[in-house]
Amino acid sequence: MEVNLPIPTKVYLALKIPEKEKKTVLLTELAISLYQRAILSFGKARELAQMDKWVFHKELNKRNIVRHYHLEDLEEDLQYGRGEEETT
Repeated sequence: MEVNLPIPTKVYLALKIPEKEKKTVLLTELAISLYQRAILSFGKARELAQMDKWVFHKELNKRNIVRHYHLEDLEEDLQYGRGEEETT
């Protein structure tokens, strides 16, 4: 499913972004904002921004946004690294 968000024409036209970059910039800004507010996970935010994990990580770093990484994330990563299946 894909969702379209209505943006008033006057607002869209007022964006100081080249036309061909508007979609990318809007998706990136939305993804980073939602990640920063812990509304989206790193993986889902980078998916929304249409970036690979390294590019998204660099973008967060450039903006001084700290990665949300908790003990549960470490445990999940270690479990994945050992080739174990998820328990949740």
